[in-house]
Amino acid sequence: CAVTSSLFAAWSLITDPFNDQKNMQNDSGEVMDVYIPRKCTYTNRIIGARDFSSVQISVAEVDEKTGRATGETKKYALSGFVRSMGESDDALNRLCTKDGMCSGLSEAQQ
Repeated sequence: CAVTSSLFAAWSLITDPFNDQKNMQNDSGEVMDVYIPRKCTYTNRIIGARDFSSVQISVAEVDEKTGRATGETKKYALSGFVRSMGESDDALNRLCTKDGMCSGLSEAQQ
């Protein structure tokens, strides 16, 4: 099977310690990265591959006159570190306020 052979070839590029080739390539010869890490939008920490408690939330932009979504979104990645401290709701409020997605913070949150 062609798919199995290409997956085996890609895996052998990654696991072969004697391979001098540093990049993985697909069947058409384009260089592909194996993993591109995300960063937490709130803390700027790198979100690791094994951080299963991290989330990425897309917040829709809303037209002020009609109150309908415009189809554009802003993505926020929150690490498991922020979520484990119970700060994800405050972090999302602050990020949305900074980007002009919602009105200002209440007095208790400042």
